[in-house]
Amino acid sequence: LEMGYVDTVLSVAQASTAEALKPALEVVGLKEGVELLSSVFFMLLPKCVYLYGDCALVVDPTAPQLAHIATQAAVTASFFGIVPRVALLSYATGDSNKGPMITKVKEATACALEVMPKTFFEGPMQFDAAVDPEVAKQKVKGHSEVAGRANILIFPDVSTGNNAYKAVKKSSGCQCFGPIVQGLNKPVNVTVRNASVDDIVNTALISIVQAINTKQSS
Repeated sequence: LEMGYVDTVLSVAQASTAEALKPALEVVGLKEGVELLSSVFFMLLPKCVYLYGDCALVVDPTAPQLAHIATQAAVTASFFGIVPRVALLSYATGDSNKGPMITKVKEATACALEVMPKTFFEGPMQFDAAVDPEVAKQKVKGHSEVAGRANILIFPDVSTGNNAYKAVKKSSGCQCFGPIVQGLNKPVNVTVRNASVDDIVNTALISIVQAINTKQSS
């Protein structure tokens, strides 16, 4: 990959995500201006596609790191023709509660908007308010471009995100691809250890789209 013989790499070895990505981080390295490797999962539900992040790499992100995950997820979504509407999640919506996690999510939202002011970022927001228009009407005051129609859901830590994507996948039976890695100079992705053939094929296709966008932007 680094020598230019291939355009992308997909690891399907029976190794942890960290083990699979360590060589890529050492050899390919991070993009200029990127300080953090992060990831998203593509969740293909019957009526919509969501991106969940970060469910695999950044264990307990700070507010700036959470903002970085959100902005990189918005960029990833744009690669696939998805207009990003990003909800940064917490256990409360808006100003309905207080606490360290809520403060972190508020700061992250403000930071993300500074970096990408033309993209829709809102938070803190509960999951139901982010994806259900009827719940959004009850919980969100005023006009919102994200509430009830978010397509990117950013979790406050990897424990929440990892369990959320697995719960949705198992309970709904939806297809789920990832983790799709964000921030490397060239696209390298991994599959989860119990990935099916379809999972591997679709993650490979996502990797190809990333490779095309990497070439076009270089």
